[in-house]
Parts: sequence; structure tokens; C-alpha cells
Amino acid sequence: MNAPPERPRAKLLVNLGSGPKGYGRVPAMFADWREFRVDVDPGVAPDLVADITDLSGIPAGSADAVWSAHCIEHLYLHEVGRAIAEVHRILAEEGFLCLIVPDLQSIGSYIVNDRLHEVIYQSPAGPVTAHDMLFGFGPAIAQGRTSMAHNCGFAPGLLMQKLQESRFAEIVLRRRPNHELAALARKRASASTTEREALLAALEL
Repeated sequence: MNAPPERPRAKLLVNLGSGPKGYGRVPAMFADWREFRVDVDPGVAPDLVADITDLSGIPAGSADAVWSAHCIEHLYLHEVGRAIAEVHRILAEEGFLCLIVPDLQSIGSYIVNDRLHEVIYQSPAGPVTAHDMLFGFGPAIAQGRTSMAHNCGFAPGLLMQKLQESRFAEIVLRRRPNHELAALARKRASASTTEREALLAALEL
């Protein structure tokens, strides 16, 4: 009697700065993936409590993808390279990083025209001002969640520089709605333009 065929291994998504389970929506392409949540706050019950500059709890080459939305701006700038290097280490050779940060270049007019206090967009947590985008979400910080403060910020040039320092083979930057800057970084370059564009579409970039 033949043994039943083995089921293919579920792909692994590492979600950095995940927040509470189900709080940060990830694209539908990850619906059948196994999600491993990492957060510095034990109160959100992540799979791994860790600072993202030290992912030693995750084996090298084990992640098929890493998702990080509104997380690395909470680091100091000198820590960002270390965090991205850790991401590069845990990614499989065909793996990729999707990184989303506030796009500070897009709010330049709010700063120049003294409109830091004005609401720019509505988030699931409430209205977001230019001041929130620069320094962190004020209501959360006022509640004592000081880890929500922003300690650095990004425009396209700086984000590209930090990703290039970790020697990703392919990097694509895109602007998203709600003043977000997104990056797709792959350890191995796409086989074709069609493949790259299909992945960007699946990631809703």
C-alpha cells in the first residue's frame, strides 16, 4: 500500500510589529500562509516577543516572506540597518520583504504651512495628523504606550539606501494611499517583469 502523498508545507509569513492578532490587515495573498507574529509588546500576545533588531529566535532562511507595516520608524535610525539585516538573514533565497512606512515627503506642505495639527486621514485607530505621522500616534502615546513614538522617518531616498545596504537583489518602491511609502525587496531578483508586477499586484502595491 502506497503512503499518502505529503501535504506541501504552508509558506511562512513573519509579521514584524504585528500588534494584536488580526489588528493589522495583511494582503489576501497570505490567507493560506502560516503567520508568525513578532512584537516588542508582550501585551499583544505575539508568537515571539522581540525587538526587531534581534530576530535570533527565528532560524536563518526559514521565512518565505516578511511583512512590516508601520514598524521600523519606531527604531532609531542607526538601528534600522540592523533590523533589515536580520530580515535578510531569516528570509529564504526566494523570499521577499514588504515594508510600509509613513511617507514624510508627502506631508511636506503640512509642515511648511503650519498645519501639523490637521487631520490627514482616518485610520482604524482614529484620525491621524501630520504630527502623528512625524512623531507617533499621539492618543496611544498619551495612554502610556511610549513604544508607539517614532524615532526616525523616511522619504524614498533614505528607505532605498537602507535596503540597498542589506544587499537585496531587487528593490521596488511604491507610494500608497494614506501617505504611505512601500518597498518590495527580494533576495533573488524576479525572473521577469511579469513575475515582479504580479507580486506587486498581489501585495496591493
